[in-house]
Amino acid sequence: MDFTTILLIIAYAVTTWYLVSRFMPVKGLQNLTAEQFKERVNQKSRVMLIDVREPHEYKRGYIPSAVNIPLSQLNSRVKEISNKNDVLLYCRSGMRSKQAAKVLSKHGFTSMAHLKGGISTWNGAVKKK
Repeated sequence: MDFTTILLIIAYAVTTWYLVSRFMPVKGLQNLTAEQFKERVNQKSRVMLIDVREPHEYKRGYIPSAVNIPLSQLNSRVKEISNKNDVLLYCRSGMRSKQAAKVLSKHGFTSMAHLKGGISTWNGAVKKK
């Protein structure tokens, strides 16, 4: 085996690992439609609604009662989230909320759901700051 072949094998392995880790489902994460998500938000008891978008996105509009904890700050702010609550996550399109669920699952959170398609699928009231 020459050096180029070894580099090619390493590149394929890294690419495969990246794709699997990025798109593999998160254990315990429920994918909810906008209607299902709205029902869960309206339950209010034992629910913590988290918007994982950046603050400038949050200011453009958010779901009432949502707490803004950007994905980029989630590891350092995880103590603000109670493990006793069901955690509802959303972002703009659904990708960051899945990533946030992966972060939270590493911290022991097991009851999580995210808004499939993100806030762009939300048809309820959106507050602006």
